[in-house]
Amino acid sequence: MTVEPLVLDLTGADIHAENERIRARGPVALVELPGGVPAWSVTDAVVLESLLSDSRVSKDPRQHWSAYMNGDINESWPLQPWVAAQNMFTAYGPDHRRLRKLVSPAFTNRRTAEMRPRIEAIVEDLLERLGSMAPGEVVDLRPNYAYPVPIRVISELLGVPEHLDADIHACVDGFFDTSFTPEQAQANFIEMGRLIGELVAHRREHPGDDITSVLIANREEDGSRLSETELVDTLMLVINAGHETTQNLIDQAVVAMLTHPRQRADVVSGRVPWAELIEESLRHQAPIAHLPLRYAVDDIAVGETVIGKGEAILASYAAACRDPRLHGESAAEFDVHRKNKEHIAFGHGAHHCLGAPLARMEAAIALPALFERFPGLRLAVDPAELRPLGSFLSNGHISIPVYL
Repeated sequence: MTVEPLVLDLTGADIHAENERIRARGPVALVELPGGVPAWSVTDAVVLESLLSDSRVSKDPRQHWSAYMNGDINESWPLQPWVAAQNMFTAYGPDHRRLRKLVSPAFTNRRTAEMRPRIEAIVEDLLERLGSMAPGEVVDLRPNYAYPVPIRVISELLGVPEHLDADIHACVDGFFDTSFTPEQAQANFIEMGRLIGELVAHRREHPGDDITSVLIANREEDGSRLSETELVDTLMLVINAGHETTQNLIDQAVVAMLTHPRQRADVVSGRVPWAELIEESLRHQAPIAHLPLRYAVDDIAVGETVIGKGEAILASYAAACRDPRLHGESAAEFDVHRKNKEHIAFGHGAHHCLGAPLARMEAAIALPALFERFPGLRLAVDPAELRPLGSFLSNGHISIPVYL
């Protein structure tokens, strides 16, 4: 019997309810992406972890996605920028290992640790600005705190000059906006490529101790190691991935604290470490709900279901992180006291996020500082009035209106 795919709500109006509908169809279930494109959504944590580390699963559409190779996927597809780039996000096998090896020096423990004073300074600056707000004024923490912390950090890591800052940030915002038309998505992708090209040109003339300069040096030492397209696309990947996950992590952790007063008291008092809040926030509200895409290199059997060779796979992180088989009947509840906070919000296997330690450190600095500076922090609206971003990919809120 042929089962019709579940058509994903592209507005992400209720990601978790939709994930439960997908989960009810089995550990892997056929869903429909924008444009009627089919993919296998994986909601089971164990199955997803297995697939993410399986050599029969690729991220290269040029080699392994039948629809892409046949020309069915082109510039008219809204998610085309997610699969068209040539960087380690869309690489497989030796190509992926080559690119990851070139980028990983930018995210060593040493370089990450060296960013701590700058993150602390950025946070302090933002808190000073918030503190200057008029008493009783409603403040939106999403654009005024959750967003600027990671975007300023990643911009400094990349060595983005001031004259390119605002325009690059605008393109980053558009990359995760699934309400874009295909034309808007493609135009945004092209414009971001142009701006990153300007960044590369600037750092060639003015090299520094930043990721862009490091990658340029690698390329010019041996051009065969990193093509110009790979260089630009890799920088696009770093800036896009380097801010959205952390922004949503801070966003969701703040909302969780403001809506769970007893748990907030336990965290603020030190009875529960801030690290536990961060891990439970990542598990309870994975910053990226669905991540496109992977592809079956060969037929892959998952129970009685077969993911056919050349078919697309959607890593449904928000669902897998709330898997009842792993976290029991309370999987959907936020609980900093939960003993098992295991999650795969940062991925797993060869493509595990290189910037995960940096994201955790940003949150570990930004969250305690916010609640220490503003111990009376509270929502300015009923929690039911908080609205999701309008994306089935990115899991955050449109705004977080608060009284400081």
